[in-house]
Amino acid sequence: MIEHHLDIPTADGAMNSFIVHPEEGGPHPVVLFYMDAPGKREELHDMARRLASVGYLVVLPNLYHRRTRDFWLQERTEPAMAVMFEHMASLNRATTEVDTRAMLAFVDAHPAADASRIGAVGYCMSGPFVMWAAADFADRLRCIASIHGANMATEQPDSPHRMPPLIRCESYFACAETDKWAPPTDIAKLQAALQAAGTPHRIEWYPGTEHGFVFPLRAGAYHRAAAERHWERLFSLFGRSLGRVG
Repeated sequence: MIEHHLDIPTADGAMNSFIVHPEEGGPHPVVLFYMDAPGKREELHDMARRLASVGYLVVLPNLYHRRTRDFWLQERTEPAMAVMFEHMASLNRATTEVDTRAMLAFVDAHPAADASRIGAVGYCMSGPFVMWAAADFADRLRCIASIHGANMATEQPDSPHRMPPLIRCESYFACAETDKWAPPTDIAKLQAALQAAGTPHRIEWYPGTEHGFVFPLRAGAYHRAAAERHWERLFSLFGRSLGRVG
């Protein structure tokens, strides 16, 4: 595997990112990996490596680059969580558009990337981000996945559940059975919007899970069987929509 830690230039400054792809068999289809709120960290690097190991070039940026290059939540203390939520609140559809545009320009120029085949996955806070990316770059993204995505139906005009009429690609949503950030009422609104728009999609509930169940280091939330199911679903989605070379 080939790995790089490098800066991707954006309209808002340098976005430090982790890039990983197989050594052979390129150019590779691309997966844009949008992080969860605790930040870009080795746990996510390992998840990106797992995606890359089956044939993809994965781009994992630090979405907090406008505020910090190295934040990640090391302890779930009240002060640390407060800082995390401040960083999280700094992101929106506009910042997602800037960062996604920069990632697309990066893979367009990368010799190991097949930029005609691009998908995206977003975890937790980034569930809305992949919806916005698919809406704003409908001609570029072939598929998206939201894994226990948070705030999927809000009162804002750019709420994720208002995006389906703009989205043309296939989408997948993995939902935890217990998740205060994505209660069944919100997911019902999302599903109704997807159905009304005729957007290809699948919403899947994961019984016995709570928010964050895919992360191996998330004490008390990690659910190994459910996490492995999510990998199976991602590999199926990306393999179907992007092709697989690994």
